[in-house]
Amino acid sequence: MANVVVIGAQWGDEGKGKITDLLSKSADVVVRYQGGVNAGHTVVVKDQTFKLHLIPSGILYPDTECIIGCGTVIDPRVLIGEIEQLEKLNISIDNLLISETAHVTMPYHRLIDQASEERRGDHKIGTTGRGIGPTYADKSERTGIRVIDLMEPELLRKKIHWTVEYKNVLLEKLYDLPPLDPEPIIQEYLAYADRLRPHVVDSSLKIYDAIQRKRNILFEGAQGTLLDLDHGTYPYVTSSNPVAGGACVGTGVGPTMIDRVIGVAKAYTTRVGEGPFPTELHGTMGELLCDRGAEFGTTTGRKRRCGWFDAVIGRYAVRINGLDCLAITKLDVLDELDEINVCVAYEVDGKKCYDFPSNSRQFARCQPIYKTIPGWKQSTAHCRSLEDLPPQALDYLKFLAELMEVPIAIVSLGASRDQTIIVEDPIHGPKRALLYTDGALRSKAAN
Repeated sequence: MANVVVIGAQWGDEGKGKITDLLSKSADVVVRYQGGVNAGHTVVVKDQTFKLHLIPSGILYPDTECIIGCGTVIDPRVLIGEIEQLEKLNISIDNLLISETAHVTMPYHRLIDQASEERRGDHKIGTTGRGIGPTYADKSERTGIRVIDLMEPELLRKKIHWTVEYKNVLLEKLYDLPPLDPEPIIQEYLAYADRLRPHVVDSSLKIYDAIQRKRNILFEGAQGTLLDLDHGTYPYVTSSNPVAGGACVGTGVGPTMIDRVIGVAKAYTTRVGEGPFPTELHGTMGELLCDRGAEFGTTTGRKRRCGWFDAVIGRYAVRINGLDCLAITKLDVLDELDEINVCVAYEVDGKKCYDFPSNSRQFARCQPIYKTIPGWKQSTAHCRSLEDLPPQALDYLKFLAELMEVPIAIVSLGASRDQTIIVEDPIHGPKRALLYTDGALRSKAAN
């Protein structure tokens, strides 16, 4: 039995959806623990592409229980849309469960999110405009509406009437927007409640029961470490905690119940939205990585900024999350390159810096110090074991493992499930017995 957390080790969009989907085969329960519809993951199975924002990737396995935890914020409109999309594809949602204490995104959250970002002008943070930040703000302000409130019609009416009146002051006075009428919102959300009611549970109790029965549980985060509200590149961060510690808070599980933590990182680095990005590439090379990696956001369609692999933020992710191992994705994107740069340290204010600076202004001044690695100039798309990889590609992975001081458990070489090398099963395999820098190899092809 193992309870495993999967987190993004960069700025999100690392390929967590595919890795979670792969690991879900060994999991009995998959739990989404934070974020909202601002996150998105794409899973490709037998030429079918699934784009999900709220529903855990494990939904594609009929026997896997999928739980949306209390740390998420739920837009019922989007969630129901995902449910209907899956049902059209004959994928059962009988095993989908929703935490009764998760907070709900309302129409005024989306309006405030968009209006607030517009008012920021040159100080924009790159929000998706989906209302996630304002939903979490209401949660902290203790004025939020939770899923459990949707289940009680009279209470919901009272709460929406009061909250809309409160929010209309902001909409009119601060953002110069027309006020909202609470009645259509009430009717809309009562309909959502009826649709979602069969799936609503005490999720913490459900998860604890699964732990007691020694079931394998996979905790799935959204976004990435560097977007964490407390530990990311503030203020260019999300409104929740994607780091491993967020899995405990966002599900109601104690830290002693987590067995291991798997980090997911691309073989290069990407970022969406605003904020410093030391290894960002402009011009031809940046465009090449973007085109080959199809670097466009699942949620917004925005073009992702691309750069070389940054081992400084990688080591930071290892430290902040207590990573046991790594999954490296999109190695194949580098197949055509003669040379590959890896950022091993920063230069800031005339000094060499090996650790991620917590001062955001200092981070913005960081210049990357690179080590150049030979490319392999051949396709890796067909590789299904470490032995199949070109020697230079294997050397690249070993170098990353050495820099990050953590073994690599999984290597992804494309979007499909089968385009994967499982070095060691991160759920059932021995801890820290994976791909080490001393050349030890253990691998098997993904099913």
